[in-house]
Amino acid sequence: MADQHKILVVEDNDFVRMQIVKFLQEEEYEVIESTDGQDALDKMSPEIAMAIVDVRMEPIDGFEFVRSLRGADIETPVILVTGDQNPDLLAEAGKWNIAAVLMKPVQRDRLVKTVSRTLQSLSRATKA
Repeated sequence: MADQHKILVVEDNDFVRMQIVKFLQEEEYEVIESTDGQDALDKMSPEIAMAIVDVRMEPIDGFEFVRSLRGADIETPVILVTGDQNPDLLAEAGKWNIAAVLMKPVQRDRLVKTVSRTLQSLSRATKA
């Protein structure tokens, strides 16, 4: 069960976005939806505990979204979702302090565990 953490879900594929949102809402997370990186940047606020972001989007992709956050000193945890099997993706994710990379199709159990683990480590870090 969630402590009403707000999670921003950024995915341009309606089906995938709706599926991720459904999984999170079933766990009682509050979800804000976005269909592209620019809209997501506009929706970012201190209340958002985490962002789940598709890697391949137009006009601003997942990595550009993360670079914009980090460039503004926003350390909100980000989980990337992708169908891309490119091994360079993990190396790039490591450079930008990405919490996790999940492969599509996103599995409910893996998503829920990853979100929970990331929020727990965030909560421990803010208490320290």
